[in-house]
Amino acid sequence: MQKKILVTGGTGFIGTSLVKRLVSLGYAVRVMDNNLRGKTERLESIQNKVELFECDIRDKNKVLEACEGIHTIFHLAYLNGTEFFYTKPDLVLDIGVKGMTNIIDAAIEHKIKDFILASTSEAYQTPPVVPTDETVALTVPDVLNPRYSYGGGKIICELMAVNYGRKHFGRTIIFRPHNVYGPDMGTEHVIPQFCMRMNDIIKTNNSEVVDFNIQGTGNETRSFVYIEDFTDALILLLDKGENQNIYHIGTEEEISIKQLCERVGEVYNKKLNVIPGELQKGGTVRRCPSIKKMRNLGFNPSTTMKSGLEKTIEFYKTI
Repeated sequence: MQKKILVTGGTGFIGTSLVKRLVSLGYAVRVMDNNLRGKTERLESIQNKVELFECDIRDKNKVLEACEGIHTIFHLAYLNGTEFFYTKPDLVLDIGVKGMTNIIDAAIEHKIKDFILASTSEAYQTPPVVPTDETVALTVPDVLNPRYSYGGGKIICELMAVNYGRKHFGRTIIFRPHNVYGPDMGTEHVIPQFCMRMNDIIKTNNSEVVDFNIQGTGNETRSFVYIEDFTDALILLLDKGENQNIYHIGTEEEISIKQLCERVGEVYNKKLNVIPGELQKGGTVRRCPSIKKMRNLGFNPSTTMKSGLEKTIEFYKTI
């Protein structure tokens, strides 16, 4: 019998992609989510092939029930989206820390073998070395800045996973996503926000060159990984990930925010006059992961930024 997998946050953007891939590979999958940001409609095509368990990760008894009969947990449930870090930091921590406590307790109670935790590149904030590997120090630069509610909560989760895992789990794995993007990723991230602004611009502006305001100078950098490539990496971790290990998942193609604007504009057949603005306090100037550990497992992201953006923008043109 194929081992049964629980995906918390399984109706979210990343969770949905993972669940669909697991089902396609023949796994029995239980999905837990309260749909605060997720949508069960994302799983409509496979609704008869998964077990949907609607509950809040902060509900201890429900989480205990959801973990019964499970072999492997992918713990993705968290409140993501940069705007929430600033506007709802208490909720970010409430969901993150209480949720982690509940899922760890339930996993121990049911003697679950594998625990795979979604962390974040925000856990190490502004790295001293780029590309950044998994040994970099985790930091909370300023406890008074609400942005760090997200990264700080994830640091707590990493510590819990590693230290409870030593005693209670056969395998504990942590992965840190780096700017995963794709269709239907929500509206709280940079690429969909750029897309929706472009949708508004092209409705009223026929000029070949249009003004486009951004936060920061535009020289800030990120690396972006398309959702299908990212999901490939998660399956590799399930199959080959090593106990008590951390893995950075992303690409090593570092691009500036100004370049990202220009690439979005190209898909819309517009040239953008990028106008710098104030960077939100705590925003990171440069971030790009080293993915050597993932490459050693066989990870080879193949979706170009051009192709990924085209697919993503096609979706956001319709909303």
